[in-house]
Amino acid sequence: MLKFPPTTPQDLKVAACIEQKRRNQEARKQRIFDPRCQIGIDKEFLDWQIKEKERLRQQEREQECRMDEALLRSSKFAMMLEKREEEEKKKINRDINSYRQIYQRPQDRRDFDLYDPDNLKKSLPGRLADDDPRIGPSSAQKFEGEDLEKVKKRSRDKEQMQSSLMQQVYEKQKNKQEQQNADESLQRMILSRDRRAIDLERMEEECRRKLNEATAQFNRALAEEQEYRNKCEAIKDEEDKRAEIYNHLTGDFLTEAREQALSHCGPNKLLAYRYKGMTSDELKAIWNEQAHQMKEIQKMKEEQRRKNTDWDRLMIGNALAAEVYSQQLERQKMEVRKKIAEENLQLAQQQKSHQDYLNKVVYKYQQEPEFFNQFNSCPR
Repeated sequence: MLKFPPTTPQDLKVAACIEQKRRNQEARKQRIFDPRCQIGIDKEFLDWQIKEKERLRQQEREQECRMDEALLRSSKFAMMLEKREEEEKKKINRDINSYRQIYQRPQDRRDFDLYDPDNLKKSLPGRLADDDPRIGPSSAQKFEGEDLEKVKKRSRDKEQMQSSLMQQVYEKQKNKQEQQNADESLQRMILSRDRRAIDLERMEEECRRKLNEATAQFNRALAEEQEYRNKCEAIKDEEDKRAEIYNHLTGDFLTEAREQALSHCGPNKLLAYRYKGMTSDELKAIWNEQAHQMKEIQKMKEEQRRKNTDWDRLMIGNALAAEVYSQQLERQKMEVRKKIAEENLQLAQQQKSHQDYLNKVVYKYQQEPEFFNQFNSCPR
């Protein structure tokens, strides 16, 4: 049966310390990997900023809605003024047409008799009496120079022309006066519309200026509050830093006490996070080991250098052998090329002698053109 040693208070203390470290590591892991619980972030202030931005967006939307309504009202007013102007123009045109129909009728014109459609209906019969002025010379009733009402006709024509001219001058002046009155009325209406548009634009600028002032004042208040909060945080950080520096200065870590690195788990065990260095004996043992390793490395380098020298010697011998072999191959190739050249020369001489035999013996007599002309000279 196994017998375990009893648990000592020191073991319980070490186990409790290990368990506390494990819990701290788990809590730190949760804070690091949870995006909603980041270290150094004021969640309440961020939530307040989100609500404040949402409120500002709502105010901007309301302001834009009010500006859109004002723009719609001004557009409707401009459309109403434009419609009223069109109605005034239509009324003026109707008055002009009515005046023309009443005072400028075609039958009241001086030359209406020239294009009167009822001229034939209104004309007199071909003959009324013997002294009818319309009777021609062939009637032997009236001759040239016998018109007794010539003076009356001239005076009547002159009076009629003068009356017509006076009537035209009067109508022209009246039309001019009516047109001037219509232009003045239209000009007054345009000026009134422009003044109203200027007033609306001035009111809109005033509203926009007040809104910008309110926004700037709110931003200044936010900046002052943020500056105050930053100052408080800076003072707190400075105090924390000073406390941390004091703790480090008075702690065992910077005082380099060798006892603070000893572990409770055994006499030869050390705490890695408190270890400050080795003793002179330990350093001497390490230096001796390093010297021994350097000697081993030197021996290995000498062995490697010897192997490299042998390998270089072998490579040089192989290179010389390859050079000799390549020279032999070149000599063999030159001899083969020489033999081929000699054989080609012999073949050329043989071919030349054969060609001379053909030209001088076999084909000694050449055919004349008449020999070839006798062929294909008849249908058979």
